[in-house]
Amino acid sequence: MIGVVFAVALGGMIGTLVRYTTGNWVTSHFPQHFYSATLAVNLVGCLMIGYLYGLFLMRPEVPEALRAGLMVGFLGGLTTFSSFSLDTLRLLENGQAPVAIGYAAASVLGGLLATWAGLTLTKL
Repeated sequence: MIGVVFAVALGGMIGTLVRYTTGNWVTSHFPQHFYSATLAVNLVGCLMIGYLYGLFLMRPEVPEALRAGLMVGFLGGLTTFSSFSLDTLRLLENGQAPVAIGYAAASVLGGLLATWAGLTLTKL
């Protein structure tokens, strides 16, 4: 059990560092599109969780620590609904309702599509 906890903690640390670095890079290069970093990590995270879920269904022998470390730790740290919510609210507060609506739709629909795509990749 301690190995699983350690794997989740390590994965979470790496995932949050990737998200933090992505956010800083996007904000420094494209400050008007600050929300793009959250959208990108959420879509990539959805693609990855779909792929890993399908892969782990086909390979049940993969150790629980690796599965939990990747799916709960890394992807849990990488993606975030709270940042998505704050980004959407900031866009609305700045009078950018069309962008906020597009961003929310792209995040939700894109996330579902990316998760499906990731799962489908495992069936190829």
